[in-house]
Amino acid sequence: MDTLERLKWRYATKKFDNDKTLSPSQIELLKNAFNLTATSFGLQTVSLIVIADKDVRAQLVPHAFNQNQVVDASHLLILCIQDNIEERDVDNFFDNVKDTRATPDEILDPFRNNLKQMMNDKSVDERQEWSIRQAYIALGNLMTVCAIEQIDACPMEGFQPKEFDTLLGLQDKGLKSVLLLPVGFRAEDDMFADFKKVRKPLHESVIEM
Repeated sequence: MDTLERLKWRYATKKFDNDKTLSPSQIELLKNAFNLTATSFGLQTVSLIVIADKDVRAQLVPHAFNQNQVVDASHLLILCIQDNIEERDVDNFFDNVKDTRATPDEILDPFRNNLKQMMNDKSVDERQEWSIRQAYIALGNLMTVCAIEQIDACPMEGFQPKEFDTLLGLQDKGLKSVLLLPVGFRAEDDMFADFKKVRKPLHESVIEM
């Protein structure tokens, strides 16, 4: 199956087979795909939480407007942002660049200082909004990888982040949940699996110049 056929196969799964579970290697693949996602400046202010425990997920369902994908899927992925971006985050990033690439400080320091200044010029709310945009990039990347690997997924914004954060103790980790992605395998009786995709004609959605 080629890439376009895999993307056509993909849909926002409404009903998961709760008896089927992703293998450890599939979960490892998704974790690595997330970690390889492009982020602005490479700063990676987005984290991924992977929840397999169905008891934990059952507690989250009421705070996801009773959408059962949260508990019926094999795993629940939660994309989170840092509640703030501090100078140490910038330093940690550039220290990692230095260690990984053996890049000298005289080359890195101007970029380090510019990024610190850019973050200092933003309010906490603006830093969070900046991070949320990175989370959507990660979500899109994960959805594409899922399609290629024939893993079903359902991107979800419809949940109560503050309730999730409280139940999962995310405040203690300096994180805020922003997006959900239940992953697993579609149920055989999910009628939405056979629906034709509804999209604009290509000439209406793509402009060539």
